[in-house]
Amino acid sequence: MQEFHQIVEALSSALWGIPTILLLVGVGIFISVATAFIQLRKFGYTLSLISGKYDDPDDPGEISHFQALNASLTATIGVGNIAGVGTAIAMGGPGALVWMWLTAIFGMGIKYGECLLSLKYRVINKNGIISAGPMYYLERGLKRKWLGVLFALFAAIASLGIGNMVQSNSVAEPLATYFAIPKVATGLVLAFLVFLVIVGGIKRIAQVASKMVPIVALYYIVGALIVIITNFDQVGLAFNIIFHDAFTGTAATGGFTGAALASAIRFGIARGVFSNEAGLGSAPIAHGAAKTREPVREGLVAMLGPFIDTIVFCTMTALVIVLTGAHTYTSGTGDAYTGAVLTAKAFEMGLPGPGGYTVAISIIFFALSAIITWSYYGDRCVAYLFGEKLVVPYRYLYCLLLPAGAAMDLNTVWLIGDCMNVLMMWPNLVGILFLTPIIFRETKKYFNDPTRIHPDRFPVEE
Repeated sequence: MQEFHQIVEALSSALWGIPTILLLVGVGIFISVATAFIQLRKFGYTLSLISGKYDDPDDPGEISHFQALNASLTATIGVGNIAGVGTAIAMGGPGALVWMWLTAIFGMGIKYGECLLSLKYRVINKNGIISAGPMYYLERGLKRKWLGVLFALFAAIASLGIGNMVQSNSVAEPLATYFAIPKVATGLVLAFLVFLVIVGGIKRIAQVASKMVPIVALYYIVGALIVIITNFDQVGLAFNIIFHDAFTGTAATGGFTGAALASAIRFGIARGVFSNEAGLGSAPIAHGAAKTREPVREGLVAMLGPFIDTIVFCTMTALVIVLTGAHTYTSGTGDAYTGAVLTAKAFEMGLPGPGGYTVAISIIFFALSAIITWSYYGDRCVAYLFGEKLVVPYRYLYCLLLPAGAAMDLNTVWLIGDCMNVLMMWPNLVGILFLTPIIFRETKKYFNDPTRIHPDRFPVEE
């Protein structure tokens, strides 16, 4: 197992090299500049879209703007914010958060572009089921089917890692720590619950997500805010540490072994992408099912994802960890805390008694919702590659792998997830880069037409 871990670690380091980072950040900057930083200019207008103000029940699609955003957020909010931030700080130091912020700001531009393209090039089947995502805009927009096939293949495999094993492992770790529940048992229960939901497709997934995510998110936010407010006089110092370490690296303190600047950048960006999934191409699969005729609208709704996920949730988690100094402590075995266990330790220190349980309970529901949504991403990719006939066998395999992921080594599972992220990211980002003129044209057409911006002010005559 140690040799396997070393191989995966070497592969992850190679994949997350300078070319990948430059491509990710470069595409984000390019789209942001091409749209005059639409993620900042139209933020307020975007909020009015998710309120349902402009929804038309007669528009094609399966789910509302709000449900599409929730379905997308179920795959991002949770493990990435709890275990992802914990891993980023453990391996890259507190400064990794700054690099997570940067992926979120420019990631909002990427999310806007990729989900706009997903709506524009989606396929509506005869039975009303939507097929959307990078594979369709790579094939129909870029006219490069081989890139679409490549993305779908990598995404289907990635769904078994980032969406499956990473999630079940992150649930199993805190449950084993706080409730002494065997990891395999956790995996088996997850497999049963997930199967009950995913047989219903995107509509049932969206219904579960729209109810589960807001409630659990509020529960987690309240716990984090209590810790932050309790230590409010140290918040300024915490931000000073975060910004300082982002550009200098982190010195060894307590049980923390320190981290070089390169580690802060690498793990900050890698975990930022894992958390908000901007550029991966996963969110466009969910947003492509939205009930709307306007690609720009869904792009705007989608760009809220990185803001909510990384700017809000990841920052709160990082502040709790830095304020309590949990990353400088070691466990009873002498090992440094990492992942969800580090975040749970921080909450336990900041909120003695219920703190650790807050994380354990939150991550159960966050990860469950992420597992459910990623199963949809995976089965749409399988359907694209092999047709609907293999979707059901894929769902069985997906559920069977959950116990295996729960029992695996934490760091190995995360590194596998990192590798899968890069492999599906490359064809998607290359496609978005060449389709940027389409993004710019659609954006300009939409905002130059007041009847499309505010349809409520221009009612259609009967």
